[in-house]
Amino acid sequence: MGKIFQIGGISLIVITLFTILSLLVVGYEPQDQSPGLWLTGELATEDVADWSFTEQHEEIFVQTRSPWLIPHSVTTYCATYNDSFYLFSAYYGGGDFPDLRRWNKNVVRDPRVRLKIGDQLFDQTLSYIDDESIRTPVHQAFVDKYPQWASPGLENVHIFQVL
Repeated sequence: MGKIFQIGGISLIVITLFTILSLLVVGYEPQDQSPGLWLTGELATEDVADWSFTEQHEEIFVQTRSPWLIPHSVTTYCATYNDSFYLFSAYYGGGDFPDLRRWNKNVVRDPRVRLKIGDQLFDQTLSYIDDESIRTPVHQAFVDKYPQWASPGLENVHIFQVL
């Protein structure tokens, strides 16, 4: 009986390690509103001076660092304004920022993120924007880029600048 538990325990450890290693190699990216884990792609080696190429992309992926050291990735919308690049998180039913979105809580705790735009990965830092003189025109940039988007109102849209 003890030998069966020993074999079962070893088998469980081997399967778990195999699964983790597989995820590290192939990633597990988010899809629509389902979060993912690791993002895969080609890591950009140079700093980005012009983010205007992102205007061609409807959604991008954002990988954050969870407190449990397991990456958490989501899809989000992006826009540029005055040569700066922004991401946003809409709280359609209202709610307290950052509590409603795990990725928001992760970014507030640790602003280092990995972005996937097309097939390229970009290691960046985010900064939460609470200055209304910046939030208002950036929100308008999102509305202009996504005319089909029904904004929940500026008070329920949380904006991050990519630094």
